[in-house]
Amino acid sequence: MVKRVSFEIGQEQVKPGETKIVQLELPGLHSETSVAMPVHVIHGKKEGPVLFLSAAVHGDEINGVEVIRRLLSMNSLKRLRGTLLAVPVVNVFGFDGHSRYLPDRRDLNRSFPGRESGSLAGRLANIFMSEVVCLSDIGIDLHTAAIHRDNFPQIRADLKAGQLHDLARAFGPPVLLHSAPPEGSLRHSAQKENVPVMVYEAGEALRFDEVSIRVAVRGILNVMRELGMLAKTRARKSKPPVLLRSSTWVRAPQSGILRAQVALGDMVSRGDVLGYISDPAGKKDVVVEASSNGVIIGRSNIPLVYEGEALFHIGRSQQTSLLEEHLDTLQDDEALTPPELVEEPVIV
Repeated sequence: MVKRVSFEIGQEQVKPGETKIVQLELPGLHSETSVAMPVHVIHGKKEGPVLFLSAAVHGDEINGVEVIRRLLSMNSLKRLRGTLLAVPVVNVFGFDGHSRYLPDRRDLNRSFPGRESGSLAGRLANIFMSEVVCLSDIGIDLHTAAIHRDNFPQIRADLKAGQLHDLARAFGPPVLLHSAPPEGSLRHSAQKENVPVMVYEAGEALRFDEVSIRVAVRGILNVMRELGMLAKTRARKSKPPVLLRSSTWVRAPQSGILRAQVALGDMVSRGDVLGYISDPAGKKDVVVEASSNGVIIGRSNIPLVYEGEALFHIGRSQQTSLLEEHLDTLQDDEALTPPELVEEPVIV
């Protein structure tokens, strides 16, 4: 029998059965203060795949930070097969500044794969690619909507990319959106390195959303069981996700004040009223209509809108009855809470 070797990351060795926090050195601050990206490494005693979990690639998207915290507290990880690389905060600079972007005003998720001699964003992307992504077999990247926007819990993945099709379905999200990775994104660069990555989108920036967090924790555990990293349980099986083959944004036909008439998760038909835009006195309403059949998977939370602004994100689907089952599950605390994790909900 071949003895399992240590896992090397950031010039450190993590022995089989060991858990270690490895600090990846990043460019420092103006004040000569050192900055590092913490990577929580759990190197199981038995062979298995290497899975990375990343959160806060956009520094103000904090739901994923709480998701990873809850996962790392689980006793079941002591029996892990393979290796888990959990990075609660990738964009350390943006996270500390409550900002989506880096101090150089770049979007990290459009700066991959980066370069060792590039911009601040490029250097950070390069470090994450070389020290985390390229050491992994698969990844799950945790996101939320941008500030003042909200996303319905969903997985986005290129379903033509090998094992992602089955693993994305195993995650058990309410909706699964097939989408090719955009140029410069983490999952686009990872795909070029033959590391398939799915993106979990749920909630809004700078806020915790308890349902979104629980769906993610449950989903990641489902994926780890599917990969053989954790033992399978007799817990109830997740319902198949509602498959979305495409999506579209409905934009404001004029500037004004929006009175939304639909919520996240609502099924809509082409021509349905999504909201009304009026002047402050409300003397003239302009109707905002659904441009296609589907489900609301994203929306703006601010009533003040400019002409052309993206208001409602519709995922095209006709699977009405299946979606209703998922909506019922999202109201069921017991169904969303893994039996191995008892966690007090976050109240906001």
